[in-house]
Amino acid sequence: MSKRDEYLAKFKAQLDEWNAEIDKLQARADRAQAELRADYERQLAALREQREEARERFRELEKASETAWEDFRERADRAWKEFEDGVRKAWSHFK
Repeated sequence: MSKRDEYLAKFKAQLDEWNAEIDKLQARADRAQAELRADYERQLAALREQREEARERFRELEKASETAWEDFRERADRAWKEFEDGVRKAWSHFK
């Protein structure tokens, strides 16, 4: 398996994990009191937006030529980091 294929597989697994985390936060939001629910929903909306950005970077990576792949990987890494930070912030905020 090439480095590119390994990276794409890792990125796809991470997207799946983030989807599960968003689902867990959504379940918490559904059980939250009304005043907290709005806060949860704002956090979830931001996370979903970041997830879509990461998905777009993933699509670009899949389509990228070998020569352009490294540039796309760097942008995907940034999107990945931003989303990961957002998930951590959301979980710490709602604990």
